Amino acid sequence: MKIANLLMERRINLDLQSRTKDEAVQELLKEACSEGFECDYDEVLESIREREEIENTSYGHGFAFPHARTDAVKELYIIIGVSREGLDDKTHDGIPLHVICMLLTPSTIAKLYLQTLSGLAQLARTESVLESILSMTSERELIKLVSDSGITVDKELMVKDVMRHSVATVTKDDTLKEVANQMFRYRLSALAVVDEEARLVGVINDRDLIKAALPDYKSLISNLNYSIDVEPFEELLKKEDKIKVSQLYREDYETTTPETRIVEVAALMIFKDVTRVFVLSEGRLVGVLLRKDIVNMIIRG
Repeated sequence: MKIANLLMERRINLDLQSRTKDEAVQELLKEACSEGFECDYDEVLESIREREEIENTSYGHGFAFPHARTDAVKELYIIIGVSREGLDDKTHDGIPLHVICMLLTPSTIAKLYLQTLSGLAQLARTESVLESILSMTSERELIKLVSDSGITVDKELMVKDVMRHSVATVTKDDTLKEVANQMFRYRLSALAVVDEEARLVGVINDRDLIKAALPDYKSLISNLNYSIDVEPFEELLKKEDKIKVSQLYREDYETTTPETRIVEVAALMIFKDVTRVFVLSEGRLVGVLLRKDIVNMIIRG
């Protein structure tokens, strides 16, 4: 089914008057409630704000996807608002927020909700789509744009619906310091190691960095009186610009494809006790699926 089939002209506002994302959410929600669909305005607004506190839903590329799974609504609703001038909220990529795609769904609906969210995010990543939307003069044009994109929802939830498209990477020639800086900057516990053609060759995680400082960790565990002549972490800091990823990375990692069913990868994660699976398409790294994202997006919502 095409996502465009879920859109309605009366649930699209091409001229938002709000100045912030929160105000835009309230403006769209009030319009939707007055339009006639059954909802508890206060409960829905609280659910959306609660979700925003957990994680900012500003996606980048000028789009934001405020959403909530709440039994205050009875079915999936997609409500879209466009700010011609752009909202005042700060964004991570510096592009002002122009398009607010609000999704509301009962807690019993997960697959359709996640696939719709994923599909609209795919649309947001499409080159020049923001410019096209800002030039539109009718709601029907926006629905046609989504229809022409060919974005659909599948019968089953796929890896592409949940995976992260942006993957932090390093090369074998990068240093330990560069790895640590990226882990800190993006709040990650592991990085993909790629070659010159962006093909995945390995992984390096926080455990590998600690092992570099404690090569005799087994002796420390077996003998608490084991003598250490120097402070290991201090010594590691002295060499962080000289130690290369090639000395630390590992080649034992799991991969999947965007079209793999999410249940298959979830089962793999449990069976092999892994927290991440890298996503490859035609041999190239295109994303990563984290175990915590399955919990946050599917179970938590």
